[in-house]
Amino acid sequence: MTGTQIAGMSIAIILVLIYSGMHVPVVFCLVSLIGVWAIKGSYDQASTLLALAAKDAVSGYDFGVIPLFVLMGLLVSVADLGRDAFLAANALLGRMKGGLGVATVAANAVFAAVTGVSIASAAVFTKVAVPEMIKLGYQPRFAVGVVAGSSVLGMLIPPSLLLIIYGLLSEQSIGDLFIAGIVPGLLLAAVFAIMIVLIANTAPSRVYVREAGGEPKSDLGVGAALVLLMPLALLAAVVIGGIYAGWFTATESGAVGALGSFVLAAWRRKLTWAGVWRVLVETGQVTVSILFVIISANIYTRLIALSGLPAVLNGAVTGANLSFVMLLLIYSVIIVLMGTILDGISIMLIMVPMFLPLIAPHNVNLIWFGIVTVIAVEIGLLTPPFGLSVFVIKSTLADDSISLGDIFAGAAPFAIAMFLVLLLIIFVPSLATVLLR
Repeated sequence: MTGTQIAGMSIAIILVLIYSGMHVPVVFCLVSLIGVWAIKGSYDQASTLLALAAKDAVSGYDFGVIPLFVLMGLLVSVADLGRDAFLAANALLGRMKGGLGVATVAANAVFAAVTGVSIASAAVFTKVAVPEMIKLGYQPRFAVGVVAGSSVLGMLIPPSLLLIIYGLLSEQSIGDLFIAGIVPGLLLAAVFAIMIVLIANTAPSRVYVREAGGEPKSDLGVGAALVLLMPLALLAAVVIGGIYAGWFTATESGAVGALGSFVLAAWRRKLTWAGVWRVLVETGQVTVSILFVIISANIYTRLIALSGLPAVLNGAVTGANLSFVMLLLIYSVIIVLMGTILDGISIMLIMVPMFLPLIAPHNVNLIWFGIVTVIAVEIGLLTPPFGLSVFVIKSTLADDSISLGDIFAGAAPFAIAMFLVLLLIIFVPSLATVLLR
């Protein structure tokens, strides 16, 4: 059996094992060990090669950015800044038709600017926005769909964990990736908001259980709403502005952001010593789970490289005479389909190293390619049966009457809108690079 055949068989085995319920990193490690063993014909060589891959996977200084941004996101959640963002957005935008949905999108966009993790956004706004929307006459399916759709903004609007992972994989500047994500992120949020308003005005039965006599009126004035947004805006300005101005690197900005969010949480008296310990433990747990996925995926990419599959794919692409746009569309569709079984980080760790050699002859701007990749991964976060953001919302909900199917159905229009934005970014690359000029 050739190396290419072994690699192809490994993909099928991985799909079967993941669907059977085995943890993704364990699957990667197990299949990689057996695959390299089959290619080399020696267990000792296979185990040594994989041990070296595991050792090298996360040994760089740059990987310190991951726990720092995770810590910042958790501290921001503890400080109730997500709730403040929702209240302020509701005061500024809530009076229009579908205004509470638009406010949820706007609050998620602001919250994303200081968290970078869609899971945090999904959990926070499930608790804050969904009960309020249902109480005021919104369809439960629409309410959870808005939260699911807008929560993925945390993966695009900087600081984004996926952009960090992509930067480490492609050896691109994380700061440039953060800056490149601003315009596409805001564009996606605007498309979501416009879509909500259009649905609320043209098909109100899809938004409201009953006509609630207009949207709720907030007790907050414009000035008070802006004051509520100040801590979030200041923290985002320091973290992103510091990178843009060249004051510090992405890793250093993570440290500054973590310190700033700690000060905010302490100033608002949201942290006890027990709370600090819980945040640190959860940071460790999240970081370890992410690093385990990175290590296992790095091991699997060694198997793929050793098998010669990338060269075979490159030859197939060259022989098929595919245009670059067609290649990119195929790449995006594969990523979306992988979202049915894998989380975003795993998808990126598999696909980016495999496709970078295929696009290299086209002299592609790898910063733009990273934005395209992240948007495609975001769509995968909303696709059944995996849909990580959907499962987070379901586990956070206190309402058993809302099923997983309801959440997937509510998120479907947002996934479609994201696909349209993805096409726009593909055909108008300057939307991702305009701030880098």
